[in-house]
Amino acid sequence: MPTDTPNISGPFEEAFALVLDALRTSLPPGFEEVALNGMPTFVVPLSRYPAGYHCTPGKPLPFISIAARTSGISLHHLGLYSMPELLEWFTAEYPKYSRRKLDMGKGCVRFKKQDDIPLQLIQELAARVSPDDWVSHYEKVLKR
Repeated sequence: MPTDTPNISGPFEEAFALVLDALRTSLPPGFEEVALNGMPTFVVPLSRYPAGYHCTPGKPLPFISIAARTSGISLHHLGLYSMPELLEWFTAEYPKYSRRKLDMGKGCVRFKKQDDIPLQLIQELAARVSPDDWVSHYEKVLKR
């Protein structure tokens, strides 16, 4: 069940809604939308992965979150952080979809101009990893 869209106002209200909708419509079935740390977050629910997130026992396994800041939109994608092949694909594709230089941390992509948010690329990114793929990768990385 989707979370209510947070009460975002200001210059990024429309962009936030567009990115959130892109995630909602593009993620493979099995992810669930919840509110974590004040952000809409797509997780693998405990009903599907009872072990949950090792850092916070009893909580579902997070995958993607979106946040609105006064300076823009932040997309937090744990797959970009921990899956080198996904990061490589994303960084190679990004220039095809945006005129702006990629503004990115380890798993956080920042968008400071509403008109430069590559919604199609975000949809493709969201669709690339299923909940089962994410759990499998997570367990493999966790056991290292």
